[in-house]
Amino acid sequence: MNPIKHVAIIMDGNGRWGINRGKSRNFGHKAGIKTVEKIIKESLKKKIRYLTLYAFSTENWKRPKNEINYLFSLLDSFLSSKIEELNNEKIRLFIIGKKKFNKKLIRLLNFSEKLTSSNKRMQINLALNYGSKSEIINTVNYLKIKKLKINEKNITKNLYTQNIPDPDILIRTGNRKRLSNFLLWQLAYSEIFFEKKLWPDFNEKDYNKILSMFKKTKRNFGKI
Repeated sequence: MNPIKHVAIIMDGNGRWGINRGKSRNFGHKAGIKTVEKIIKESLKKKIRYLTLYAFSTENWKRPKNEINYLFSLLDSFLSSKIEELNNEKIRLFIIGKKKFNKKLIRLLNFSEKLTSSNKRMQINLALNYGSKSEIINTVNYLKIKKLKINEKNITKNLYTQNIPDPDILIRTGNRKRLSNFLLWQLAYSEIFFEKKLWPDFNEKDYNKILSMFKKTKRNFGKI
């Protein structure tokens, strides 16, 4: 039975879910928040130590401005209403990516990180304005500035995810089979599960099915 320390999720399909119901993409994004809450609760039950959620990529800036603004308003609303609850549950919130947002949201993100910084029950890594290629390039440039040797160990130690174990599992919902510039370095030996369901339809049963499949998977890491 494989232990599960870290699950990473690409929460894809919110916009399509809304359109499929004759509503807006934003309607789908709002529905996706409920799934986030379900998966956080289920991860706590399963004693998963790290949960990384791909919330906004560096490429998502290409979307319509009204959709971007709505996504950030959802994040603001979620953190404002839930951060105390997350803290009481001993959950740490950690942001990976560059905080290039409005000042109000940056203050809220910083406050949330600081408030929960000592919690150890579970850590939620929220990938915001995150792109894996940029992360790797920034890390290599940092090593050059510091005149450190460019090797696997030093790159791993200086990524946004430093001190976080690589994901055991990557789940992507939305019936798309690609990584979309997400944790490219960290996913080298992760087990990847592509789920047909759109994110708002993904539930605890689907999640537990994937966790059970992972536990039965033989992992060789290059060996026989």
